[in-house]
Amino acid sequence: MQVDELLKPFPIKEFHPFPRALMGPGAHEMIGPEALNLGFTKTLVMTSGLRGTDIVHKIVESMRYHGLEVVVYDQVESNPKDYNVMDAVTMYQDNACDSFVSIGGGSSHDACKGARIAVAHDGRNVNEFEGFNKSENPKNPPHIAVSTTAGTGSETSWAYVITDTTTDPDNPHKYVAFDDNSVTTLAIDDPVLYYDCPVDYTAQCGFDVLAHASEPYVSRLNFQPSLGNALHAVKLTAQNLRQAVWNGQDLAGREGMMYAQYIAAQAFNSGGLGIIHSISHAVSAFYDTHHGLNNAIALPRVWAFNMPVAYKRFADMAEAMGVDTHGMTDVQAADAALDAAIRLLRDVGIPERFVDVGPDSYSKNRLGQGPTEFYQRAKTISGDAADVDRITNHVLGDACTPGNAKECTFDTVRPVVEHCMTGDLDDLTS
Repeated sequence: MQVDELLKPFPIKEFHPFPRALMGPGAHEMIGPEALNLGFTKTLVMTSGLRGTDIVHKIVESMRYHGLEVVVYDQVESNPKDYNVMDAVTMYQDNACDSFVSIGGGSSHDACKGARIAVAHDGRNVNEFEGFNKSENPKNPPHIAVSTTAGTGSETSWAYVITDTTTDPDNPHKYVAFDDNSVTTLAIDDPVLYYDCPVDYTAQCGFDVLAHASEPYVSRLNFQPSLGNALHAVKLTAQNLRQAVWNGQDLAGREGMMYAQYIAAQAFNSGGLGIIHSISHAVSAFYDTHHGLNNAIALPRVWAFNMPVAYKRFADMAEAMGVDTHGMTDVQAADAALDAAIRLLRDVGIPERFVDVGPDSYSKNRLGQGPTEFYQRAKTISGDAADVDRITNHVLGDACTPGNAKECTFDTVRPVVEHCMTGDLDDLTS
């Protein structure tokens, strides 16, 4: 079912499946027995390599200890590219594998989900499956997703995001595929694996969580089963993100963010997203910037844009973020929610505008090193009129845009994008 179909009067709303999950400290040590129970014999591990950690090595060796054969593809890039997916498909087929394990954040999980879909369709290019439930074969290889970040929640959702590098280098395309057949077989979330996550990356992933939680809470889909999880994930993020960022060995903070990211993803899984994500997808398509960082910069501007049609929902989020809203009107409380989001962004040290993001802005940056000629020519975000126009056009074609709380047109969205590029956050507050 397409999102625009869900928006018609008297819609039948769809609740999408979740996988089984193991959650909590030490959960990753169960991967060997769990893989055997699922019938794995020869597994392709998909990962970015997790530079600076031994997480991949420990998990792979644990699997081998339990008698599993393992082949490792460790070239998944940030904002995973179509060729990452297809290279993994070739490795899977050449080695006669029968199962997948992804280790990492959303990039590893998304690339792996795309690879499973491609394998199930005899190696067809992953770009053929852009859209909603485009796969035709429901039987694809089993997949265990082991998360090392508190961010995307890809291990529990029906979505995966891929950058299509076959398009015009001057107009790159990043898309979302929503497919029930891509849902993982088993999700493993272990907060101990988050200890090695860098400070800035932890912060950026945390704002991906806040975007995942807030967008379905105000989405025009208004999907009731998603609202409780969405609001609670807002609360958990506000309570735990600062501690997870600045005291990364704190188990309570890491575990709190583990649950926040997981239930936020379950909220958007059926409750929809909006143009925080659409703007993020567009900017990373052009500049290969980190998804969570993009969400963090876009979030306050999109909240301000959407507030007039959802004051009560934003007032609820203010209370969830710890604001004493007693005696406030809904409008005042909604403004307070925006203030709290900006305070959180500043407290965890995230850049406030896209033009402030450069090659040395954050530890996981790949700015200017992407696969197409465009990245090589555009190593810094210009934020000029042409930049704003092309990003706005990408936003309007994104699959997340129809769920946005407020109707989106070029004329209404362009000022939001422009403010993300060069605007001052203080201009948004009362």
